[in-house]
Amino acid sequence: MDDKSFWALMNKLSCRPGDRHERLEWLRGELRRRPVAEGAEFQARLEAACAAVATGALWRAVGRIEGGLCSDDGFDYFALWLVAQGQETYQAVLADPDALADVAEVRALAGRHTREWCDDEWPEWEELDYVAQEVFDELTGQEDDCGEAFYEAVEAVQETWVPEEEIDTIEATARAGTPRIDALFPVEASS
Repeated sequence: MDDKSFWALMNKLSCRPGDRHERLEWLRGELRRRPVAEGAEFQARLEAACAAVATGALWRAVGRIEGGLCSDDGFDYFALWLVAQGQETYQAVLADPDALADVAEVRALAGRHTREWCDDEWPEWEELDYVAQEVFDELTGQEDDCGEAFYEAVEAVQETWVPEEEIDTIEATARAGTPRIDALFPVEASS
């Protein structure tokens, strides 16, 4: 699975009707129809896309949206959610974290306390991280090895990649700030 195939799946996933469970079921079906090795390739690309999200500016923006409740794990789940929004949204937000203000799901949270958000509304999607392993285990019969064979396959894929030049966007985006996100999610005055 190359980048083009990975993003084609993510773009389709982002447009699928139904709740998150139904959308993940669709993705499982898509991965089941492919050669087993593509599950590991999918996971390797998912992990790489999520790793690129870890910038200071995006941490700040997500923390602002989630009212300061974003943990390390929560940020990882945000990265998965962002990848699942499709390539166009993903790239726009990487280039400018303030572009999160253009995402309808984020705008729908503005003005509401996090206690009012239902689970599917949080801009986090932990379960996406398990889909490829579940399908891999199912197709290979490796369900009893705690994912060992799957992660060995993912590592083997990652070892074949030629490292791309890293683009230092953290400093540039941190200077730009997130005025639109800040306006949508103002810090509440302390009582």
